[in-house]
Amino acid sequence: MSAANELQRSLIVTGASRGIGAAVARLAGGHGYPVAVNFVKDENAAASVVREITSRGGKAVAIRADVGKEADILRLFETAERELGPVGGLVNNAGVTGGFARVQDLTAAALDEVLAINVAGTILCCREAVRRMSTARGGGGGSIVNISSIAARTGAAGEWVHYSASKGAVNSFTLGLAREVATEGIRVNAVAPGLVETDLHAANGDPLRLARLMPSIPMGRAGLPGEVAEAVLWLLSPAASYVTGSILEIGGGR
Repeated sequence: MSAANELQRSLIVTGASRGIGAAVARLAGGHGYPVAVNFVKDENAAASVVREITSRGGKAVAIRADVGKEADILRLFETAERELGPVGGLVNNAGVTGGFARVQDLTAAALDEVLAINVAGTILCCREAVRRMSTARGGGGGSIVNISSIAARTGAAGEWVHYSASKGAVNSFTLGLAREVATEGIRVNAVAPGLVETDLHAANGDPLRLARLMPSIPMGRAGLPGEVAEAVLWLLSPAASYVTGSILEIGGGR
């Protein structure tokens, strides 16, 4: 797919009202992608991201959908296609941690939510993207980027082992799907951020988490959402045309 054709096709970014997802949506909009800004709760934040994109001449629409529910995923893709045109890109960013907990204290409800959104949601969104993009099904190809985490490698013991396991599943799924659709015009990769300056830490009840873990980062600082977004946009773009089945860590050497 040429760069011109790729930018004419829409990009869905899940969980795009804040943090890494919002940074990806803004950057993609600035690069000419029509962007579906998915959100589930904060409509005002999603609308703000859309305004930023459209105020600079881009095209974007906010779509409420819970990726933990299959019916919402179907509606997300159908709405994105109707409002923005054929889907040519997907960034699976939506995710939850399930809260800080040792495994011995983990509740089934928290685990169910983490697996429904982080794993099943990612897989089902990819399913819908493949159905639309696959050249074997008459599509024009495309690119998928799944947002994983360095926690899949470190394990996040004492905090988020359950979350880490979900991201390990995302990594395995990324590798398998990439090989499955490699001859169908679809590239599938993952970006695995380390510690990034977002409200995730405070939202989970530990606003000092970044400062506490900073010594574990060889570069001596946390990452910024925009730095992760740059990697995502590269993987989506024709510049990464020979890259599939890769898991790109962005963690300052951690």
